[in-house]
Amino acid sequence: MSDEVQPGFVRVRLDLSYDGTEFHGWAKQVGGRRTVQAEIEDALRTVTRSRDTTYELTVAGRTDAGVHARGQVAHVDLPQPLWEEHREKLLRRLAGRLPHDVRVWKAEEAPGGFNARFSAIWRRYAYRVTDHPGGVDPLLRGHVLWHDWPLDVDAMNTAAERLLGEHDFAAYCRRREGATTIRTLQELRWERGADGILMATVRADAFCHNMVRALVGAMLFVGDGHRSPDWPAKVLAAGVRDSAVHVVRPHGLTLEEVGYPADELLAARNLEARNKRSLPVAGSAAGGSLAGGRGGCC
Repeated sequence: MSDEVQPGFVRVRLDLSYDGTEFHGWAKQVGGRRTVQAEIEDALRTVTRSRDTTYELTVAGRTDAGVHARGQVAHVDLPQPLWEEHREKLLRRLAGRLPHDVRVWKAEEAPGGFNARFSAIWRRYAYRVTDHPGGVDPLLRGHVLWHDWPLDVDAMNTAAERLLGEHDFAAYCRRREGATTIRTLQELRWERGADGILMATVRADAFCHNMVRALVGAMLFVGDGHRSPDWPAKVLAAGVRDSAVHVVRPHGLTLEEVGYPADELLAARNLEARNKRSLPVAGSAAGGSLAGGRGGCC
């Protein structure tokens, strides 16, 4: 499948962040619900004086309603004359047009072969939780989950280690027609900061729907002693949704960073990520793209 930029157009990489509290997710929706994609595309149309023309964004990870992003990446293909006219003042003009809960920090011509979604080799999320008996700091209430049981970080990290690697994460994903649930979980660990807030770092090649929030929910059950450290791995091996796995609320989740290979490897990765894949184990799930149909979340 080709991803050639049309003649006369320039592919522009956008680095952005947003507070997801008031958004119904990333992707545009029928009915006019407020989304990040719609806000940026509307602002881009206004500041470039494109009137009725909308230049659509492709994003690295389509975050769900209420999920935040600090290091989101998108791309947009713009006509060369339009880009040349507006490139020097684009960031400042977008800052004046966008609402205060979304910001574009960088807009630059992308290297050849770049695709914000398919060229990515990993996405890194953070989920923040506090187990303080008094609850969440009011100034952090939109970004930190309160868990009203004391949490054992060592137990959660023991559970996390057993989930690393390439697996079928069907037990931790909401299935989507035609999309695989096979992922490579590259990093999963918990740390408690000096402020007492626990942060899970979760990095994978891609994520399927609800995956991070379901994994966090399972490990919180381990951390508060309701389940043993080997329970999340047993759920994974079973390959089906377990009613005991609670999908935690979205506001504690933030997309922190998206990783890409060296410029000369972008095109190859772009093609590779579109391939079908399955586990080399009889009976495992197959079908869908490497990026899981969404490249996102969580």
